[in-house]
Amino acid sequence: MDELSLYVLDITMNSVRAGATEISITLCEEGDWLDFTVSDNGCGMTEEQVQRLSDPFFTTRKTRKVGLGIPFLTMLAEMTGGYVRITSVHESVSEKHGTVTCARFGKNHIDFIPLGDMIETVKVLIQGSPNVNFTYLHQTEAGNVSLSCAELREILEDVPLNEPEILAWIGDNLREQYLALSQK
Repeated sequence: MDELSLYVLDITMNSVRAGATEISITLCEEGDWLDFTVSDNGCGMTEEQVQRLSDPFFTTRKTRKVGLGIPFLTMLAEMTGGYVRITSVHESVSEKHGTVTCARFGKNHIDFIPLGDMIETVKVLIQGSPNVNFTYLHQTEAGNVSLSCAELREILEDVPLNEPEILAWIGDNLREQYLALSQK
């Protein structure tokens, strides 16, 4: 994967597969750093599973025998002077279970890969999992871009968020917010 947005998509899809109903995606650009965090209320992982995430031959998926996403993401972050940290609470341990994945990248490092198209990433997530409450926040020094599926559901009532017109509106709304930031 050659864009960070694809890693965000992969991590978030892991949250969906873990049964999460609330998933927060936060990007924060401050100075020379880009941080992203994906947090969820899914089933969580045991301490052993979290420790094994750096092993490319470990995955909980049944569709393949390797899990390269986190090892590659960690390599990319560390090459720019950053890091990846994952914390998780398994559902057998607490009612407040879930996983938080944080990654930090040096934006001005020669090995920094582009962020990619976060608008399309958000739309794909909503299209594929319209019942999940996704919250998206991108904080920049010029201002914030945000979207809350829970807020959209309150306004739209019984209209599914994965309707083509709604997805188009979501894309247009996020583009308008980014355009407003670029004009500051």
